[in-house]
Amino acid sequence: MTNYLLIALCVIILVSYIFDITSKYTKVPGVILLIITGVISRYALEYFNIAIPDLSGLLPLMGTLGLILIVLEGSLDLTLRREKQGLIVGSINTALWLFIIFEAIFAFILVKFYNVQLDIALLNTIPIGIISSAVAIPSAAGLKSNDREFIVYESSFSDIVGILAFDFILINSGSIGRGLLGFFLEFCLTIILSIVVTAGLAYILHKITHHVKYVIITTVVVLVYTLAKLIHMPSLLVVLIFGLILNNNHLFKNRVSVRFINFTSFNSDLTSFKHITGELTFIVRSFFFIIFGYYTSILDILNLDNLLLASIISFSIFILRGLFFRYILRISLNPLMFFAPRGLITILLFLSIPYTKLLPFMTQGLVTQIIFITILMMTFGTMFLKKL
Repeated sequence: MTNYLLIALCVIILVSYIFDITSKYTKVPGVILLIITGVISRYALEYFNIAIPDLSGLLPLMGTLGLILIVLEGSLDLTLRREKQGLIVGSINTALWLFIIFEAIFAFILVKFYNVQLDIALLNTIPIGIISSAVAIPSAAGLKSNDREFIVYESSFSDIVGILAFDFILINSGSIGRGLLGFFLEFCLTIILSIVVTAGLAYILHKITHHVKYVIITTVVVLVYTLAKLIHMPSLLVVLIFGLILNNNHLFKNRVSVRFINFTSFNSDLTSFKHITGELTFIVRSFFFIIFGYYTSILDILNLDNLLLASIISFSIFILRGLFFRYILRISLNPLMFFAPRGLITILLFLSIPYTKLLPFMTQGLVTQIIFITILMMTFGTMFLKKL
């Protein structure tokens, strides 16, 4: 059994690697192929009467780890320059306002026409209102530099805003004003914590000569994220700031810092750390989507009762996005308009909704259909459409 398990793990990694390479040419995101592979694997194992242990409990664990690594990998690839100020502000505004508009519209519909409590309406719509950085960032690898950075900032900030909002609604049971004040204080505290943690880990990265250090640094980042999550702080912000500071260490280069830091050596270590992070991200992402596909039923995907609602929600996402880009940002729609996929973060938050607050229509089948439609729209936009 051990040998068969090792073969299966190796095959999954190799297949995912092939998908990753071919996606640059076919423009079909590897995420879709991984999910389909998982679905096919389930029916193949059932056909040959091969039983495997229940792995569904690994989804939240691997999803959280994948989210941390993906945001870390994306932030380690971002360079802050004065000339990119407009791009950064534009991407953050896009993530924030499109999330707010989407939530306002669909929460209003649920409250006004279906008599759903506001907090329950928001909890059920927030997972769908967030762009998945786990899908968007890898899929944007082939875009122009500015477009790719826009997607990284937007999707990362969308994750942060969505998780903040979800945790706030889920935890807060008192005064909204008091809750918002608490979240603002936590946000400021998180920024301070992020700077302190980054300084410490950067020192470790630079000074430790032991051959095992990159995995230790990654472990500490995950640990800090988890501890911050337990006390309901915006923990993903820690990861984003950590990566941004490391990759933009040139901003801290001065007469004082050069006495303590060899920036040439530091950047050499940073390059190695980026490689390790990229490979860990690749492995975790691959297994997450394979397992998710394995536990996704074809009947759920093809459910016509859910398909109409999934299509309405999905196309509303792109209509709102198109209007925002055209009339607010006044920029070209292609390809940025199509990069609004739902995925890993959608699944994680969906699984976090308490059963007593889960609306009847919010099923795994509906969520899966929305994920597929938004990813296929992204694929369609990058493959077939010219500049609009």
